[in-house]
Amino acid sequence: MAQRRIVFVMTPHSVLLDVTGPLQAFHDANLLVRDMANCDTAPAAQTTIPSAQTDQPPIPPLPYEIILASQQGGAVITDTGIALPTIALATLDDQPIDTLIIAGTDEPLNALHDQGLLGWLMAQQGRVRRVASICIGAFLLGEAGYLDGRDAVTHWRWCDRLQARFPKAQVKTDPIYVRDGPVWTSAGVTTGIDMAIAMIEEDLGRQQALAVARGLIMFIKRPGGQSQFSQPLIQQGGDKTGRFDELHVWMRKNLQHRLTVDDLAQQANMSPRNFSRIYARETGIGPAHAVESMRMDAARQYLENSDQPIGRIADLCGFGDDERMRRAFVKNIGVAPSDYRARFRN
Repeated sequence: MAQRRIVFVMTPHSVLLDVTGPLQAFHDANLLVRDMANCDTAPAAQTTIPSAQTDQPPIPPLPYEIILASQQGGAVITDTGIALPTIALATLDDQPIDTLIIAGTDEPLNALHDQGLLGWLMAQQGRVRRVASICIGAFLLGEAGYLDGRDAVTHWRWCDRLQARFPKAQVKTDPIYVRDGPVWTSAGVTTGIDMAIAMIEEDLGRQQALAVARGLIMFIKRPGGQSQFSQPLIQQGGDKTGRFDELHVWMRKNLQHRLTVDDLAQQANMSPRNFSRIYARETGIGPAHAVESMRMDAARQYLENSDQPIGRIADLCGFGDDERMRRAFVKNIGVAPSDYRARFRN
């Protein structure tokens, strides 16, 4: 197995966790391979006399060489004030790079004017197997031309600005990470770890990736289509006045029932027509959409954290039957409930 060189590109005030989270995942993958190699090459318990005939095979190289780099090299001060040592990008010009990862920063636009950095990134197109960004590192990928014609994501606060600045990209506002060919983008912060684990799965296989996830005590291994948002937070954030907070609590407790617009309006002490109009104005979505989103959120929780049969979950969440729930999952997150459960519970 050839060793893969992973290069993290840092700029001033890079977000510490954007770098160290994924770095830890790749480092743990190295440790797993090393420990497995040590077990495979360890002498049997009864062996006491070494001989030329029982020489141990050499331990294979670790899967990843991890490098921190920046335009100038030297210590880079992160957003926390902690400095990380880096080497200059120019020193990598004669070294093959497998994966290039651009870290996010709390000063996203300053680096967009660094022509030396942008020129170096542009020169890597076609030379690296895989390029990625964490959080608003996506802006640097966009400025270097990597996002043209591709799906991409960044932190939800920056999605609109990313789309406006790079109209040739197709910016997704919901996924935690997106892979479009050799270009990977993530929403940022902890989602960089999810993206790194997905890369490890691509490189080393599912069992290694799951072992890394377990070692990091990640409760679940989230697929890229998992939302950046929890549904209650979306609704709380969208309800500008909090007018429907009590209704939302009631809805979540009664998802197994039909929950028509008439039902919701009655609970809110409003006429159906007035309720539909004001609810959409206050929350930004229609009542039917809100109910389906709550049902999706509840179903995901059951799939992730219980052994309930899928048909039973469909009943509990108000879908009526497993086929209706399957269609809702495929429409909203692109996978069937059984596939979603398999990704989360292996």
